[in-house]
Amino acid sequence: MATPDRVSYWNKTRSLMFVMLGLWVFFGYFIHLFAVQLNNIVIFGFPLGFYMAAQGSLIAFVVMLFWFARKQNSIDEEHNVAED
Repeated sequence: MATPDRVSYWNKTRSLMFVMLGLWVFFGYFIHLFAVQLNNIVIFGFPLGFYMAAQGSLIAFVVMLFWFARKQNSIDEEHNVAED
């Protein structure tokens, strides 16, 4: 039987996981569905649709990776399961 602390830990970890999954779907698939419309916006001389396909999504994924690690570490520390 799970203790309330384990349940709380898992709920926070699961919520973070679903947020990350949603962001991954957004930057990995959803943005690219609108590439033609996004090409009307120009950033640094490149159409936004091209920029998001070539670099924007990759940058978002790297930022998400670091953000996830930081958030998960804070959840781990809050529940006294952090690694040294």
